[in-house]
Amino acid sequence: MVQPNPKNSTSKHKFTKQQYARLKAEAASPYRGLRKFVYLSFGASGLIGAFIFVLQLLAHKTSLEVGLPSLALQVGVVTLMIFLWRWDKDRSKE
Repeated sequence: MVQPNPKNSTSKHKFTKQQYARLKAEAASPYRGLRKFVYLSFGASGLIGAFIFVLQLLAHKTSLEVGLPSLALQVGVVTLMIFLWRWDKDRSKE
């Protein structure tokens, strides 16, 4: 592991241990916050879409031939986002 060396520091800024740990974590997994935001937003979109398709199917606004594949797609999106969220979380523990 790379450790900060205060003797060779050319920067006038000294990082605290928390700041250094945060920067090191960001270097190890860049754009993690953006990925989590994408997972949450796509998952929420899939949930809203699935909810709407279930309501349309219950109200008989769409036929089963149209509604079920669309509902399956929305459920698949939600499942994929949950999988990616957990996978990203497990990778960050390594």
